[in-house]
Amino acid sequence: MKIVAFPRAEQGSGASRRLRTAGQTPGIVYGGSGVPMPIKVDHNALFHALRREAFHSSILDMEIDGKVQQVLLRDYQMHAFKPLVLHVDFQRVEADQPIHLKVPLHFLNAENSPAVRLSGSIISHIVTELDVSCLPGDLPAYIDVDLADMTAGQTFTLSDLKLPKGVKPFDSDESMAIAVATMPDSEAADEDSADSNDD
Repeated sequence: MKIVAFPRAEQGSGASRRLRTAGQTPGIVYGGSGVPMPIKVDHNALFHALRREAFHSSILDMEIDGKVQQVLLRDYQMHAFKPLVLHVDFQRVEADQPIHLKVPLHFLNAENSPAVRLSGSIISHIVTELDVSCLPGDLPAYIDVDLADMTAGQTFTLSDLKLPKGVKPFDSDESMAIAVATMPDSEAADEDSADSNDD
């Protein structure tokens, strides 16, 4: 994905307001071997890019003065109630330096799992993104979570997740819950009632 930015000489809150009025968003790009550089980007292009999942978890090609560098979106600030991006931060990345980023999880095959087909369970997603560490070239746009084998009452944990090559979880707790299959309240109540009658 590509984003075009321009060097920004204007500084201060007054200058930032003037940029926003002119349809531009102030920002900064930092990190890597370069010095921090104030930038400005087209607001409408940025606003629509922010609505795309991949923009938040992909290496971006940023063009400044005809030169392209690779960056990650690190932060952005929105207006409290207007559809307005107030500021945006990008971080440069280098091919041989590991990066740390949250990657979205895409849940697959829940409807085909024994938990749903045989038990009528409800599968809840405990987390929807995962902190990972990897080299820029190994960064996935998303990670698939295959729930095809889940059974009623099972918790799908980090240790069950198949990560792409070169990608490691930033959190080392392999028991961290990713998804859980629970029976509907009515069925759980029926089972509790049956257990009480057995007593």
